[in-house]
Order: sequence, then structure tokens, then C-alpha cells
Amino acid sequence: MTKRILISINTSWNIYHFRAPLIRALKEKDYQVITAAPEDAYTARLKTIVDRHINLSMQNAGTSLWQDALLFCRYLWLLHTVKPDVILTYTIKPNIYAAFAARLLGIPIINNVSGLGTVFIHNNWLTHVAKMLYRWAFLHSSCVFFQNPEDRDLFVKMKLVSAEKAALLPGSGIDLDYFCPAKEEQKNSEPICFVLIARMLWDKGVGEFVEAASIVKATYPQTVFRLVGPRGVQNKTSIPDAVIDQWVAEKKIEYLGERSDIREVMRAHDCVVLPSYREGMSRVLLEGAGVGKPLIATDVPGCKHVVEQGKNGFLCRVRDAQDLSKAMIEFIKLTPEQRTQMGRESRAKAEREFDQRLVLDSYLQKIATTLTS
Repeated sequence: MTKRILISINTSWNIYHFRAPLIRALKEKDYQVITAAPEDAYTARLKTIVDRHINLSMQNAGTSLWQDALLFCRYLWLLHTVKPDVILTYTIKPNIYAAFAARLLGIPIINNVSGLGTVFIHNNWLTHVAKMLYRWAFLHSSCVFFQNPEDRDLFVKMKLVSAEKAALLPGSGIDLDYFCPAKEEQKNSEPICFVLIARMLWDKGVGEFVEAASIVKATYPQTVFRLVGPRGVQNKTSIPDAVIDQWVAEKKIEYLGERSDIREVMRAHDCVVLPSYREGMSRVLLEGAGVGKPLIATDVPGCKHVVEQGKNGFLCRVRDAQDLSKAMIEFIKLTPEQRTQMGRESRAKAEREFDQRLVLDSYLQKIATTLTS
């Protein structure tokens, strides 16, 4: 009898963009794949690659106990009706409330802590609540995947998950055939062009990027700084549209909005920058490495694992625009040959450490083990 795998994340966009390779790998193994997430602009596309999709209402950015209780009830009903053999979850609310429901119904669940997010970056009462919920949720889990050793060790130290259940993945991995350098090696441009690709959130270091741009332009006025990614995101650290519009009006940066082909965006720039406050394992940096671009990022978990100081890029202190500007200026001063070599080192690192096949094999093995245990 065909086994059913249920995948639940907080957006259809997330599943479609980051879990499509896993869905294809599961279907190749003759699993029936069902997804559950809120409806968004990518739901229609998601439906074309799965056996069934269920629209699951979820208040991603809210802290309402009533809304979270409703989400728990929705998961109970969902699992009762779908009867999956194994559940795979990502992001905080599916990780917690699907796990609660799975525990009541005796369904095995494999969680993925893809990053600690705003709740852990800003230590407050909500952080303590989240820790308590994680601790209860992961008691039933068959396995909890983490994307960097710091997050894993932190959860084990705080006794949110047992060491036996905690496992490590190289992020979500990347398709190295898709995220590859341009067929013809691009010449280094003048002026130098930096790009930050992310949701427009303060926690992604967007503010520091803009401030650093002003510092660098004081000495290198022709340097180009661009932002790419969605704004108006439902998140406590979302940057108001008016602020972004003001940056553009003052010519501090260029804002290109969302782009469908991130590869071409990266290939058109000299350096990919991410001054994030913390990541699980930065997908943008992995993709930048795959495309063969030099990288500049903060010396924090989820970023520093992709960037080797002075080899394929530069690291800077978190929340420090001055230090970020120094890294940018150091990059500008490199010769074209040195910048090209940095890009080659990025690609080599991606091939060694971040091939998505490593992630897919780990999931397939864990699912097979869970089904037979």
C-alpha cells in the first residue's frame, strides 16, 4: 500500500521554492505526497507537483492564543482525515502545533528547524513561550533536523530536544545544475555592483546594508547597491514601504523588487551580500556560492558556514554597518583576478558541502527508518 507523506510549512511559496526537489524525490520512491499550507500566489503551481494540496489557514506573524488554538484544532482534523504515515514540518507553528496533533493521534513526525527566526533573535517573553512549546512538541518527534550546529547545540543545551533526535543538514541544499555559473565567465564590472537578496526585513540586515552603502559611496561614489526581494511581508521586523521609497529617492540604493530568476540577478552583480542577524542556513548565500559569486555576510550562525574569510568572501560583525562597509571596501580593492578566484572558491565550496542530494538522501533514509520502526 502506498505510504502517504504530509508536508506542512507556513506558506505555499516556501514549499514550492524550497521543497520541490524533496517532493520529486519522494514521488520517485512511490510515496504519495500531500501538502498543507495557507493559500498564496504559489498555491496553484504547488498543486501541479503534489498528489494533493490542502489549504490550511494559519496566522504566521500573530501571537494570539485563540488563533494558535484554532490552528492546533485544524491540524487535528487534517491529520485525522488525511491519515498520513509520516509528517514533515518546517517553520515554528507547523513544527509545534502539527507535532502536538501528531502526538495525540500517534503519527510519526520529522521536524526541521530551518532557523530560529525573530522569536529567538529578540529575547523576550515570547522567546520563553516558544522554548516551552518546542520542548513539549519535540517529545514525540522521530527526528528534528537543524541547518547549522549552533542551532542544534543550543536546542540540546536548553533541553528542547534530546541529542539522540537532533540531526544536522547542510541547509535545504541547492541544485548545483540549476544554480551554476554563467556559461561564459563574466568580466568584472566597473563600477562594482553589490546586491542584497532577501525579504525586506530589518533582521536581514537591510538597514545596515543601506547605511554601509552611504559610507562606501563617500569614497567610491560610483559603486552600485541594489536590494532585491519582497516588501510588505507579514513579519514583526518588516521595513515600511515609505522607508524603502525614501532610500530610493535619496539614491542610497536601487530597489528592484521581486525577481523570478535569482540566478540572473546574481550573475549580473559582482558580490552577494547578506548582513543577516541570524539564519538557519542562508539559502541566498548557498545560491550565490552555487552561481560562483564572492560573498559578504555577517559572522553569525547560518552565514559564517558558507563564507570563508578572505577565500570566497568576507565576514563582518552583526549589526555593524561600519564593519560591513570595511568588508565592501576590501572587496572593491581586490584585483579583477582576485574577485574571479573568490567566485571559483564559492562554487567549489558549494560542490563540496551543499549539494541538495545530501539533504534528499538524509530525508529518504530517515523516512524509511521511521516507517519500519
